[in-house]
Amino acid sequence: QVQLVESGGGLVQPGGSLRLSCAASGSFFSINAMGWYRPAPGKERELVADITRSGSTNYADSVEGRFTISRDNAKNTVYLQMNSLKPEDTAVYYCSSDSVIGPPLWTTRYWGQGTQVTVSS
Repeated sequence: QVQLVESGGGLVQPGGSLRLSCAASGSFFSINAMGWYRPAPGKERELVADITRSGSTNYADSVEGRFTISRDNAKNTVYLQMNSLKPEDTAVYYCSSDSVIGPPLWTTRYWGQGTQVTVSS
C-alpha cells in the first residue's frame, strides 16, 4: 500500500558528504513520522534520525551535529544530509514512514529497500 524509494547512497571519502532521499508513494491518508535507520551490533536497526510531520527532529548521539534530517510534506519525501562522514557511518540506510492507511484508519510503519553508504579512502 505504501512504497518507499530511497536514493543518494554511494562511496565517499572520510570527511565527505552525501544526501539521501526517500519518496513515499501509494495509497495512504497521511504520513506521521519519517526516519532513517541503519543496522547496529545487537540490534536489527538503530535510529539515525527521525522527523515528525510538524518538523520536530531526533538524532542518534553518534550523528548529532553532522547529519540533518528534513522533509517535504507536499512531496512525501524525507532527506538526510550527511556531512563529515566517518568510516563507521558505513552501512545500509533504511527509510521508514509511519503511514496512516485505511479505512478504518490506522498507522503502520513501512520500510524502504535500503541504500548503501560506504565511507572509505
